[in-house]
Amino acid sequence: MGRKVTLATCSLNQWALDFEGNLHRILQSIKIAKEKGARYRLGPELEICGYGCSDHFFESDTILHSFQVLAKLLESPDTADIICDVGMPVMHKNVRYNCRVIFLNRKILLIRPKMVLANAGNYRELRWFTPWNKSREIEDHFLPRTIQKITGQDTVPFGDAVLATKDTCLGSEICEELWAPNSPHIDMGLDGVEIFTNGSGSHHELRKAHLRVDLVKSTTTKNGGIYLLSNLRGCDSDRLYYDGCSMISINGDIVAQGSQFSLENVEVLAATLDLEDVRSYRAHTSSRCISASRVPPYHRTHVDFSLSSFDDVSVLTSDPIQWRYHTPAEEISLGPACWLWDYVRRSKQGGFLLPLSGGVDSSAVACIVFSMCRLVCQAVSSGNEEVLSDVRQVVGDLLYEPRTPQDLCSRLLTTCYMATENSSRETREQAAMLSQQIGSHHLTPNIDAAVKAVIGVFTIVTGKVPQFRVHGGSGTENLALQNVQARLRMVVAYLFAQLSLWTRGLPGGLLVLGSANVDESLRGYLTKYDCSSADLNPIGGISKTDLRGFIQYCIDTFQLSSLSSILTAPPTAELEPLTGGLVSQTDEADMGMTYDELSVYGKLRKVVKTGPYSMFCKLLLMWREMSQRKVAEKVKHFFRMYSINRHKMTTLTPAYHAESYSPDDNRFDLRPFLYNTAWSWQYRCIDEQVSHLEDCKKAALCEEVN
Repeated sequence: MGRKVTLATCSLNQWALDFEGNLHRILQSIKIAKEKGARYRLGPELEICGYGCSDHFFESDTILHSFQVLAKLLESPDTADIICDVGMPVMHKNVRYNCRVIFLNRKILLIRPKMVLANAGNYRELRWFTPWNKSREIEDHFLPRTIQKITGQDTVPFGDAVLATKDTCLGSEICEELWAPNSPHIDMGLDGVEIFTNGSGSHHELRKAHLRVDLVKSTTTKNGGIYLLSNLRGCDSDRLYYDGCSMISINGDIVAQGSQFSLENVEVLAATLDLEDVRSYRAHTSSRCISASRVPPYHRTHVDFSLSSFDDVSVLTSDPIQWRYHTPAEEISLGPACWLWDYVRRSKQGGFLLPLSGGVDSSAVACIVFSMCRLVCQAVSSGNEEVLSDVRQVVGDLLYEPRTPQDLCSRLLTTCYMATENSSRETREQAAMLSQQIGSHHLTPNIDAAVKAVIGVFTIVTGKVPQFRVHGGSGTENLALQNVQARLRMVVAYLFAQLSLWTRGLPGGLLVLGSANVDESLRGYLTKYDCSSADLNPIGGISKTDLRGFIQYCIDTFQLSSLSSILTAPPTAELEPLTGGLVSQTDEADMGMTYDELSVYGKLRKVVKTGPYSMFCKLLLMWREMSQRKVAEKVKHFFRMYSINRHKMTTLTPAYHAESYSPDDNRFDLRPFLYNTAWSWQYRCIDEQVSHLEDCKKAALCEEVN
């Protein structure tokens, strides 16, 4: 009896509602899987329609077109003699489910609905789908007539079942089910399922990859078996980037690793594994065998097909490998770069315009675009015709072929240093030097005339001339004069984004890039509708601490020496007058807190889910060297500034999601934007606790004296 099976899983760069392109990529992956000798192919979650359809899932068209694509797959000769497992939405008894549709040789074997839906953080699956709550139960699903004509089936099994081939047994999980405390693979494995499959739509977040890998490894370590994970790749249509990382595991070992970041639209992993290794691994564990003898059975859908052949003695099996993880700096270099590439090529724009201030944040964005250009050049040099075709479309030149990242950057990135009388010579030079090293087309407009014109309009109407604080003005005047500069930079940025290619005789327009980091957004340290307002923000979900690490990575890896002076300079908005030609304004002084403190506040607020009082209690232990009253002051100051500025999150530029404490109001951080900023009850609880702790300390000192 044969026992060695070749299985394939894939990462696909699908796009919401791009049924034509999605079909092409699915077929391409099936062809590659067959070329690698696989007799089973697994695809990612909702791959037919795209995971990011959101409220388009409510439309009957989405399900209709998904079945039309399924019909094309069933009819294609490329799907012959291989079990194909695809993801799509299905309406069953007037209820919409997120499903796996598994078919072989023009016959649907099983439709398996998702049982545990993702409904936290970035995910809202319960808005569009219903979980299948009938464990180990199946029903008849009546197929659309167009599918009936192809398959000759009126109904097919729908529900929580497994597939029994002639030589093994397969069971499906769908994304979130792997992360659930009582994952289906536990009981499936005890009931003899030897191959687990998971079509997933799992997004990238800094430092997250090891969680996914550890889950898959632990699944097959404790349960034995083979686990295939397929994951989406790319910008499906929104703030998330799906980072691939498809993998195959057996008995706790990884045997195939997909790339985490890549411009390849289709990547297929295949592994040849011995089913006897699974059987012997399981049989030697007595506790597992006892549990298996008690587990209720799953319904088995029998398939007249073998995944293995009889003549496989000399077939080599796949060896275990060591997983290669990226550092956070590498993740920042690669993830947002791939996201930007997907966005610019799919939006049909001619590149990007970046307001480059000469500081860490905007310089980090410039480096991410430069990293994107490096990835594109590497893909073109390796013979990727799809990437080359996309490059030519973006730059509007059908004969263009990028020679170096700097050459491509000169076509795709326009940087703009918008100077005022408050700008320093140092930041101007830093921006110019970085632009020269990465090759961007650099502009240096001075916007003083526009600033004076706007203030002049105000003076004519009111008869008042606002002054900076250093010139005797009030705090209100000082802030208003800063905001005028910041907002005019946004206007100028969009003007140049629309017309700068035109001035160079080139077609198209540019996408404006923002550069507010996640900590500044959390604190609200940005002007509403200033140059933080843009089309896209690659660093909006990345902390200042991680950005500094990324800048150092760029110095070391990309040899961008200009970044050294940028890294050591104190962060500053440069919106107040210079003192003796030098910057006197710094971000941390303006904010009243450090960037490191902001990261702590952000994690406690969002990840640990603390309010003011709970945060104070946590920080008492974290910052033991600080007095209780000082900790209380810091917590109060943070929550006051957070609540005053929360309204700014409603207009936050769509940003690459990379951090678990992102304050993005639109999808991820669903908190109010109108607060009672006095926090009277909460602050009183803090004050009472501070007084109690101080009284206890005084009492302890008195006892020592006596």
